[in-house]
Formats: sequence, structure tokens, C-alpha cells
Amino acid sequence: MGRYNKNINNLFLLIIIVMSLLFGTVSGKQKVQLMISAAASLQVPLETIAALYQQDNPDVKLLLNFGSSGSLRQQIEQGAQVDIFFPAAAKDMDLVAEKQLVLSGTRKDLLRNSLVLIVSEQGEWIKTFSDLSSKRLSQIAVGHPESVPAGRYAREALTYLKLWTEVEGKLIFAKDVKQVLTWVATGNVDAGFVYHTDAKSVDNVKVVATAPEKSHTSIIYPVAVLKSSLFPEEAGRFIKYLTSTKANKVFVEHGFLINNQKSLKE
Repeated sequence: MGRYNKNINNLFLLIIIVMSLLFGTVSGKQKVQLMISAAASLQVPLETIAALYQQDNPDVKLLLNFGSSGSLRQQIEQGAQVDIFFPAAAKDMDLVAEKQLVLSGTRKDLLRNSLVLIVSEQGEWIKTFSDLSSKRLSQIAVGHPESVPAGRYAREALTYLKLWTEVEGKLIFAKDVKQVLTWVATGNVDAGFVYHTDAKSVDNVKVVATAPEKSHTSIIYPVAVLKSSLFPEEAGRFIKYLTSTKANKVFVEHGFLINNQKSLKE
């Protein structure tokens, strides 16, 4: 009799567990969390877009991880759990794709940007790229070329303008474009290279020159779902939202250009 009661109790417990699992599944939608690793230059518009998306999709939580594209890529290559990769360079996405980490058919080359030379109040005498070789200027901030796309673009532009060897000794390397912007804005350096969109976000820096497009690799922001995503369908839906008119307006308001699109009406 005792063994019989024990078996009944075990069966009853099993039924409760199964019913609890079933009830949890059918009583409400599963909370989706998407980890998005994005270039630091995307922080302001992407935070705005994420907030708008979550208002319309309360069952989806977007976790935003910002940093230099190279550092984010290395995290992904080392096994970081990331659903969406949104770097500031096609090269970083290409390298991730070469390692078979990108979900096929999800990549979109979404945005474009431009590279500008900014100065602090102390460096207002700087008017052109050629002024960077002046003895009056002692420090120029750029992202580290090995991990920061903006730093790579800056090196390409300075090489194209035949200034790299002249200014190389003045370069101060930063972990990302946000750090370059801070150093220039606070007057810790005389000048720096950032994206046009970054320069728009701060009042106390001045853009004095824009690098010619042919002087560097095209600044393209690709976005894609990674194979490591636990929610690939939901991640794909968010990327589709990034291409919507609503999201595009936010990007444009912050100075980005929509790739292969002349206007938001297209």
C-alpha cells in the first residue's frame, strides 16, 4: 500500500510539472532577448530606434552592446552570445562571414557615413588637412587602425593625401570614435578624425574638412543575424525594422546616409 501511494504521488508530481510547463508555454509569449553588438558611432540613433521598436514589440527586449567594430568582432569570434552584428565597416562583417558565423541571407549593407577632421577651440587655426603637418600642432586623435574602422579610414586618407609619414608621430590612438570625440571636445588634443555623424552630436567641436570619398574605403555599415542567435526569426524582424522608413528617418536625422537610397520615399 505504501509503495502504491508513493507511485501515485510520483505520478501526481510528474503531472504537475508537465502541466506547469504546458501552462507556461500557452499562457503567454516567451520573452525574447536580442543581443546587438553595434559600432560605437551608432549608439545615439540605435538607442532611439530600439526604444521605438520595443514600444511596438513589448515581448522583445533589445540588449545593446557598443564598442569598436574590431573589438566586437573579436568577441563574436571568441564565442560571445550575439544575435545581431552591426559594425562600421564591411571588412569586419566579411571576416565574421569567412568564419561561417553569419546566418545566410540576412546581411544588409544598410548605412553610409563620411570621415571628417574636427578641431577643439584651441585648434581653430587648423583649416585644412595640410595644416596637420604644422609644428604648431602636437597631437591628433584617431581610432586605433587595427580595431577601429574610423582609424583605418583615417590612415588611408592621410596616406592618400601624402601626410601619413609627416603626422604619424603626432597620432594618439583611441579605443573608439567616441573617445576621439571626447579628447577633442575637452581640448586634450588639437584635432581628430571621426565620422560626420559623431561630429553632429557635440557642440564644442568644429568640422574643418571632409576626407574625399576616393581617399579611403567606402564607409559602409552592414548588419546581419549571426548563427549563434537563439532567436533568428525575431532578429531578422528587427533588421527588417532597421530598413523601415521610421527607422531610416532616425538615422538620417543623426547624419547617416541610407545606402543605395536617394530618399526615404524610395
